[in-house]
Amino acid sequence: MLIVELAFTEHPERLAARPAHRQFLARLHADGRLIAAGPWADDSGAMLIFDVDRPGLDAIMDADLYYNTPGVRVHDVREWTPIVGPNAS
Repeated sequence: MLIVELAFTEHPERLAARPAHRQFLARLHADGRLIAAGPWADDSGAMLIFDVDRPGLDAIMDADLYYNTPGVRVHDVREWTPIVGPNAS
């Protein structure tokens, strides 16, 4: 699994791009590639948990323009191995 952490700044383009991004995320969740996603409570960024390999994540991020929208920065991408939960190893 891969965790993507985003950092946000106040930028009108980010807010305008958000509805299409969320629709894209809903499709990824429906097909099992996205486990969970959501913003931090203070809206300073977000965390997304993907059940894909790195090439799959790169393809997802290339297909969703949100990741290159002003006001959105990919802060970190980390591999994660859950030990508890539905996708635990």
